[in-house]
Amino acid sequence: MSNFRQDFIRFAVQQEVLRFGEFKTKAGRLSPYFFNAGLFNDGLALRSLSQFYAQAILTSGVPFDMLFGPAYKGIPLVAGTAIALVEQGRNVPYCYNRKEAKDHGEGGTTVGAPLQGCVLIIDDVISAGTSVRESIELIRATGAQPCGVVIALDRMERGQGELSATQEVQRNYGIPVVSIATLEDLLGYLHSEAGMVQNFPAVQTYRDRYGVKNE
Repeated sequence: MSNFRQDFIRFAVQQEVLRFGEFKTKAGRLSPYFFNAGLFNDGLALRSLSQFYAQAILTSGVPFDMLFGPAYKGIPLVAGTAIALVEQGRNVPYCYNRKEAKDHGEGGTTVGAPLQGCVLIIDDVISAGTSVRESIELIRATGAQPCGVVIALDRMERGQGELSATQEVQRNYGIPVVSIATLEDLLGYLHSEAGMVQNFPAVQTYRDRYGVKNE
């Protein structure tokens, strides 16, 4: 496990964004962990989170011309990631959408740079994939091309079928999904971290029961 992935898991635990216990998922499953990116809710946390996004993007090698953040959670994420990329020597434009089209002023459904070229979508997680689908449709409608999705944590968990939400996006749209960390990274962290190892058996059991292979 590369250092930035392990560092991200540790950071999420310290921020209490990643918690352990018993949590009911939208699918009705009892999960031994819960990840809520909305709890990265102060300036220092957002700066650190954005730096992790930038690191994941640059490590992935996915070519892109600009960033897009789906409203609402994607808005601070895309702005923060654009700033973090500048700090790494890469200045790119960014854009985000409105929930409702504006019919006065500059109008339109997006704010920021015009959508063009290869567009990388920045989001927190992929659950049902609705946000990604809407983003892809919006990007393609402008003549630009979605080239990938970047998320914070890939749960590597089966949906209604045998594929995870991440795998379904990759299959349905033919674009890569890059994550800062995955469930396998979380398991590696729990196994190696003395103060957290007690959570390893429950998470491993959940992975064995609901996880996908070859993520």
